[in-house]
Amino acid sequence: MTSNPSSSSHDKPNRNIGIIIGLSLFSLILLLPTPDGASVEAMRVLAVVALMASLWISEAIPVAATALLPIVLYPLLGIMKSSQVTGSYANHLIYLFMGGFLIAVTMERWNLHKRIALHVILRAGSSPQAVILGFMIATAFLSMWVSNTATTMMMLTIALALVKQFDTNKPQSTDLNDNFSTALMLGIAYAASVGGTATLIGTPPNAILAGVFEEMYHQRITFAGWMAIALPLSICMLICIWWYLTRWAYPSQMETIPGGRESIKAELEKLGPVTSEERWVFGVFIGAALCWIVRGFIDWQPIELVQDSTIAIAAALLLFLLPSKSQKGERLLNWDTAVKIPWDVIVLFGGGFAIAKGFSHTGLTDWIAGQFTLLEGMNLIVIIGLIVTSVIFLTEVTSNTATASLLLPLMGALAITLHMDPYMLMAATALACSYAFMLPAATPPNAIVYSSRHVTIMQMVKTGIFINILGALLLTVAFGVVIPALTQN
Repeated sequence: MTSNPSSSSHDKPNRNIGIIIGLSLFSLILLLPTPDGASVEAMRVLAVVALMASLWISEAIPVAATALLPIVLYPLLGIMKSSQVTGSYANHLIYLFMGGFLIAVTMERWNLHKRIALHVILRAGSSPQAVILGFMIATAFLSMWVSNTATTMMMLTIALALVKQFDTNKPQSTDLNDNFSTALMLGIAYAASVGGTATLIGTPPNAILAGVFEEMYHQRITFAGWMAIALPLSICMLICIWWYLTRWAYPSQMETIPGGRESIKAELEKLGPVTSEERWVFGVFIGAALCWIVRGFIDWQPIELVQDSTIAIAAALLLFLLPSKSQKGERLLNWDTAVKIPWDVIVLFGGGFAIAKGFSHTGLTDWIAGQFTLLEGMNLIVIIGLIVTSVIFLTEVTSNTATASLLLPLMGALAITLHMDPYMLMAATALACSYAFMLPAATPPNAIVYSSRHVTIMQMVKTGIFINILGALLLTVAFGVVIPALTQN
């Protein structure tokens, strides 16, 4: 769920309740006797997490501000020194995301993302189903690298222009014809969420997973390693959503979209010829993507210390260095553009990593793992199904980044109890955090397409609940059956 900076005054009581509940839980946990097998410091970490959870869920204060609490509370409660906890806010994965954000805002500055999207849509075809597929592919691809909020906003602008052209040229107004615009809008929103899951920089929960997993198990999740699992799932989910929207939920009887191709060509003409800036930015983007993918397959001692974050920052620095041909004295990336990246999300990552550090440093992970003994012997597929379903519906009303920060350390502890690969359970949870399709407030893409007035809340709820269930089934089968079978072979 995205926070609304302009929330009206009627939200204030709810925020105050969130503060009261959070402080009450914090105090209660600190005052309770320390359970057997747990350390005093572990219970203090649990108290901090309970306070942060309440503040995150109620959005009583900005979510990034809540993420800074461990810097103050860990030292005051004797959990660890400030120098130890602040290291979580400088995790190398934060710089991977920072570099990815800088590449993304540079693409937006020169309209490269829009040109890529328009060419993909133009080549998709002219039938309603093909046009929607083209929009969804373009949206999903861009969301792998660019903020899903920015991607959705841009794609919505193009889609609205197409729908306006369609409304002008369509022979008659019928429900079946109007289905096209509804399916198109929902397709863009859902593709933005699904596409972002395919890469480590595509959505915050993925980066949090990588950081928490490294903190707890001292193993790194590489860019290529994540894509090997997440990209096929993303493609499969995208195809299923497209089929459901165009063949079942909102079918159209039209054979072609009136004025569809002309509208897309008109948008391309507005961009003009490809500029040298676009070519250079595209070259840097492709170079970084290839390095991220190839690095995981190269075992060469001279580049052993190079990580995905190294590549991301190197690409960003290159954009700061390369000159603009059309704007004399300017670079492809300047600081006025760079400051537009979502710094609050970067701080939020640090808060998630600090929670994970507190769990591992105090032994809280082991203690929590011991509380899940009742689940031992239960079918792992059932457990994964219950967890991903719960997480998917939970993120309809909570921030997916905050949810990932809170749940991923718990899932790591649960995996120990169940004697299963922690990566499988934690990866399934991280992906589930991005699979919220029911409510406008669940994700920025949902909110943006709802604002187009081509989709009602009831349409989004009725469509989204089915896709939520579809996503839960896909993740359960993938992580409970398919991936374990492949890794054993």
